[in-house]
Amino acid sequence: MSEGPVLSFTLNGRVFSAADGTVPSPAMRLLDLIRLHAGQTGTKEGCGEGECGACAVLVDGELANSCLVPVGQLHGCTVTSIEGLPRNDPLVAAFARAGAAQCGICTPGMVMAARALLDRDPHPTLEAVREALAGNLCRCTGYVRIHAAVLDAAAGEGTAGGGAS
Repeated sequence: MSEGPVLSFTLNGRVFSAADGTVPSPAMRLLDLIRLHAGQTGTKEGCGEGECGACAVLVDGELANSCLVPVGQLHGCTVTSIEGLPRNDPLVAAFARAGAAQCGICTPGMVMAARALLDRDPHPTLEAVREALAGNLCRCTGYVRIHAAVLDAAAGEGTAGGGAS
């Protein structure tokens, strides 16, 4: 009887595997692996139920709430958390310029949701930004500055954003 492949995936350029013990359990939430085992605390736990988006990451380029993803489902995947974005990602600077971050709990998830949007739609309208960020809750900003930051980043990436109004 042949055994299947050993669970292995990449997080921010680092390979995690059941074979070397960097994946303690396939049932572990991706959020816990990121924060507790990878020591990358940018990804936040808000609700723990997939409702707030604070823990959003990219799995093979698609947005996912890491509190809902067991690492056993990630074999062969590439995961990017906020720490995995390039240091010069225009979204980070745009959030700072727009004053889009206040308490900081939602910011990493917002940035990851915005990155997913800009990767698939480099010319988003304000409505597209609103829709893309609808799964991310913020209790501090009122969203106007966040939306403006995403449109600003799109313009800075050489695209024509829809304009914040």
